Formats: sequence, C-alpha cells, structure tokens
Amino acid sequence: MPVYRDTLQTAIVKNVITVVLCISINYVNCTLVHTFKKHQVFNMNPRYILYIHLVINDIILLTLFTLIQVLSYIVFTLNVSFCIVLLTIAIFANLNNPLTLAVMAVECYVAICFPLRHTQICTAKRTYVVIGVIWMLSTLSILPDVFVALATESMEFFHSRVFCLRENVFRKPYLTEKRDISNTVFLVIVWLTLFYAYFRILVSAQAATAATDTKKARNTVLLHGFQLLLCMLTYVFHRMLEGLTYLFPKGVLAIRFLISIVVQVLPRLISPVVYGLRDKTFRKYLKRYLLCTSANIRPQKLPKGPL
Repeated sequence: MPVYRDTLQTAIVKNVITVVLCISINYVNCTLVHTFKKHQVFNMNPRYILYIHLVINDIILLTLFTLIQVLSYIVFTLNVSFCIVLLTIAIFANLNNPLTLAVMAVECYVAICFPLRHTQICTAKRTYVVIGVIWMLSTLSILPDVFVALATESMEFFHSRVFCLRENVFRKPYLTEKRDISNTVFLVIVWLTLFYAYFRILVSAQAATAATDTKKARNTVLLHGFQLLLCMLTYVFHRMLEGLTYLFPKGVLAIRFLISIVVQVLPRLISPVVYGLRDKTFRKYLKRYLLCTSANIRPQKLPKGPL
C-alpha cells in the first residue's frame, strides 16, 4: 500500500491551522476552568461541575489530537508504547463526553420535575461520585484492549514504531468488534436517557412560573443531543474517510485533514459557545478573564433554572 506524504508547504499550512485552532479553543476552555475554580458560585453547583468536566475532556481531546498530528508530520511514526499512552488517554476523554452529556440531561430533568428535591438529590459530592463512575466505565471499555495487547504482542512490537492510529496498536480483529459493541451500548444508553429527559421535561410545563425554566431545560437537552451527534462523528470517521477517498482517490490527504478538523476540532467549539456565552452568570465572569479586565464583579446567586 503506497504511503502518501504532503509537501513541506502543505504540511506547514495544515499544522499551523490545527495549532492555531487548538490554542484558540483551549485558551477559551482554560479560561472557563479558571473562572470555575475562582468562584464558589460555580464550584459548588453540580450543573457547573458537570459542565467543567465536559470542558476538561475537550481540552484533553483537542490537545492530544493536535500533538499526534504534529508529531505525525515531524517524525511520521511514533514508538508503540508512547502511542498507546496517548491513545488511551484520548479514548478515556472521548468516552467520557457522551456519558457526561447524559448525566447533565438527568440533572436538568431533576431540576424541572423535582424542584423541591433537586438540592437534596443533586449535590456537589454526589456529582463528583458520578464523575468517578464515568471514568470507571471508560476505563472498563479501553483497558481490556491494553491488557490484550500486552498479553499477545511481542516485546519487539512495543519497541517498534507505527503511524499512531488505534487499529495499528490494538491489532486483534475481535478488539475492533468489542469497540463497536461497547460504543453502540454507550450511545444507546445515552440517547435513551436524553429522549426520556427531554419528553419528561416537555410534559412538565404546567405552572406559568416554571414555563421559562422548563423551556430553558428543554433547549439544553436538545443542545446535549446536538453535541452527542457531534460525538458520534468519531465513530463514523473511518466510514466517511473510506467513502470520500473512494470518490476522490487523489485527494486522500486533504480529505483526511478536513474530516479530522470537522470531527475532532470543531465540536470542541460547542461547549464554550453554548454554555460559556449562553449562561448569564458564567458569561459575566468569563468576560472579565477573557478580556483581562480588573473590574470588580459582585457575587452572584446560584441560578434557579437550568442553563
């Protein structure tokens, strides 16, 4: 199979685009994390804790994607052991996102359908426990692949160099089948959770005083569904690549780059735009740090309704 390489000029342009996007998006995301840590109004609220968990996973994914791409252009192949470490962390973060979206939808559902019990059910301590469970589920999904590779591959393989893709380091065919099955199970559970939360919120708008909060919660769950659709693009990445490459065989490098940007980079814009700018409380604090202003900001009360 022939190996295609970009010209030096094309490689520089592609990497500059990726690095600039990565730095820009991560700057905003890191500002969101800084804002969260600086103010108790956020770091004691389960809603914002889940949101920042989503942002942190976006930072991890975008950083690792950019690092792997830049290294692939500089040295082309990576040490297998180093590649496994990078891919394992990226897969953790990738699996965490849809599960976090499901939990955020449940929090919206509880806030609207059980408003009097919301503060008892959704506490900061329980939220961190749920985040721990999310990481545990992601661990159970990817660590078996690592153990199988350690048990079946030779030591020479781990000292060799490969182009850093999941299928190049986890080479057993049944691992691909396991990955597809586990991804399907995760996505079905998350979609069912989102649909259930959305329709329960939809039918709960009875009191006029709760209508605004119910509408916000409904729109938030719809945004979670849109984010989940973007997450699913990761699972069809190879199908999209194969289809477009078949139609345009001479443009395989450009196709891979464009699909990678659409699937891995652009979705990372959604969280800061949707939540950081949409939420009034967060937006007021975020503006201060993004613009590096020193204006004093009065403490805000916790928002009553969903984001």
